[in-house]
Amino acid sequence: MVKVSIIVPIFNTSKYLKRCIDSLINQTLEDIEIILINDGSTDETHNIVKSYSDPRIKYYKRKNYGIASTRNFGISNSTGEYISFVDSDDYLNNTFCEEMYNKAIKDNLDMCICNYYNYFENKQEIKRVDIISFPITSLDVTPNLFKDINLSSCNKIYKRNMFDSDKLLFPDVQKFEDIAFVTSALNIAKRIGKLDLPLYYFLVHDGSVLDTVDDKTFELFKVLDIVYNEFKNNINVRKYLSYLIVDEITTYIVKQKYQQNKILKNKFIDDGYEYLKTHIKNYRKHSYFKNINIFKALVEKNKLLTKLYCNM
Repeated sequence: MVKVSIIVPIFNTSKYLKRCIDSLINQTLEDIEIILINDGSTDETHNIVKSYSDPRIKYYKRKNYGIASTRNFGISNSTGEYISFVDSDDYLNNTFCEEMYNKAIKDNLDMCICNYYNYFENKQEIKRVDIISFPITSLDVTPNLFKDINLSSCNKIYKRNMFDSDKLLFPDVQKFEDIAFVTSALNIAKRIGKLDLPLYYFLVHDGSVLDTVDDKTFELFKVLDIVYNEFKNNINVRKYLSYLIVDEITTYIVKQKYQQNKILKNKFIDDGYEYLKTHIKNYRKHSYFKNINIFKALVEKNKLLTKLYCNM
């Protein structure tokens, strides 16, 4: 058993892949395994991976199953005391594994989270993001973690025994799988800790806004259903669950401004407001709207104004 398993699903990211793999093989913690899973790529992914001879690399080449299935495949083929996930266009600080593992072992953590950077490709600009600090805790003790940490599966490590019951897996969706996975991880973890270092680099693509409005965006409702059903009876988390739902739905409703297909645009807006009405009592009075710009709140509370804005 190695100390950390790094699971990397890869699909047509050859432009960034070498930088990602280099950041993994150059980790200061050497007792790791690097699980690279080629999820049906049609670019130079295979040749790039095969150019590396590091014995810690475990390479799998499969047909395209999607990121959720590919990560689950990686979990089932990992041996590490802790498991981490890296997207193939992102990269790590070379001390990520060492710092995160040492913190997790020292404090006997089930889940450890670190700060991160957003790397904006078009601007060649890097911005540090600091997640709220907290002592060793659990979701029952600190339910605001539900909304106060980022819900990416990356920039975190997870103890192997969290996966033993098969309760912690990525859902069978093509998008937004991280939301269900991370909230479930928070629910399972008994000891959650934070490392106040920025050790992960998320790449923000030039076209990332446009990518948020394809037809897969409708999977947000399926993912939120998964989360809602897991937490709807959890009194501690209930208000943060509603915050998450309002935040996610309104965010992607407004992003329909970039959807070129008018039928899909209006359907998502209609479905989004129906979801809010069904799941959140008096959603227009939710505290979420008190924390955002007045104009933005006015638009997001009103379906007609939202459609006007998105069709401008």
